[in-house]
Amino acid sequence: MDLRSIELALPGAEQAHRWMIDVWGCADAGRIGETWYLRGSGSHPYLMALADHADRFVRSTTFVCSPDRLEQVAQAAAAHGLAAAPCTASDPGGGSGIVVELAEGEILRFLTGAQTVAPIAGHARASRRVMPVKLTHVVFNAADAEASGTLAEQVLGFTVSDRTRGMVFVRCNTSHHSTAFARSGFSSLNHVAFEMDDLDAVMRGIGNMRDHGFATAWGPGRHGPGDNVYAYYIAPFGPVIEYSTAVEKVPDDYRAGAPDDWTWPERRIDQWGISDKDLNALRVAEETFRFRREWASAPVPLSSGV
Repeated sequence: MDLRSIELALPGAEQAHRWMIDVWGCADAGRIGETWYLRGSGSHPYLMALADHADRFVRSTTFVCSPDRLEQVAQAAAAHGLAAAPCTASDPGGGSGIVVELAEGEILRFLTGAQTVAPIAGHARASRRVMPVKLTHVVFNAADAEASGTLAEQVLGFTVSDRTRGMVFVRCNTSHHSTAFARSGFSSLNHVAFEMDDLDAVMRGIGNMRDHGFATAWGPGRHGPGDNVYAYYIAPFGPVIEYSTAVEKVPDDYRAGAPDDWTWPERRIDQWGISDKDLNALRVAEETFRFRREWASAPVPLSSGV
């Protein structure tokens, strides 16, 4: 199982697409109808899809997986009575599978047979620009983060890696988290994190954003759970996006931490303790993209006949 992409709807998708290329550093992955695609330097055909729409909402978050994993998810979703439907992707890379709506409206799409693409070179260092490699995680706000984490384990086959006072971190492979559920009291997209080559790429990305007049909303810093370096920004088209690198790889027997295992000295909110966090601005941005189901629930064929 691997996190591949997120699909958003928003007004001015073409302008947002241009900003993600010219400023954030993604590469153009084409256009299909009124949807624009963005890729990184890695092998996924795209990382973010931006569909032109009068409203802002999350259309789906896409994972690629094996047929066996797809079958497991389909069976568990049916057993838990979750809304689901078979799907065939018309996005770059194609693939087919199922789309599932979790308890708080999160729309997750699971595909098999999706094609990969040849990696590309990132921006030259002399350009002062950086290019993400892939998505490292997508985090959701939740009214009940504990229940969401439990459902991710029971239905998706994910594993809770850590719990803090702010989040429940969940993984789908050896990376510490591919998603997380923030204890926010409401349901929406919290942020999208883009994996960078290394710490230097994160810092050069911060410099490039400063060159374009954008200050961090939080960072640079290093998280506790996941141990990753981060720099958060609020994109001009609404969502919180993050430059991140070096999320910890964990073994199958990794012991999930509890909130008391992840505490900081007073006035510190990460391991380094060198930056502030614009809580008010982030809160507004984190409420911008809610979830919307654009499909009707339908029976999902199961090879077991269940």
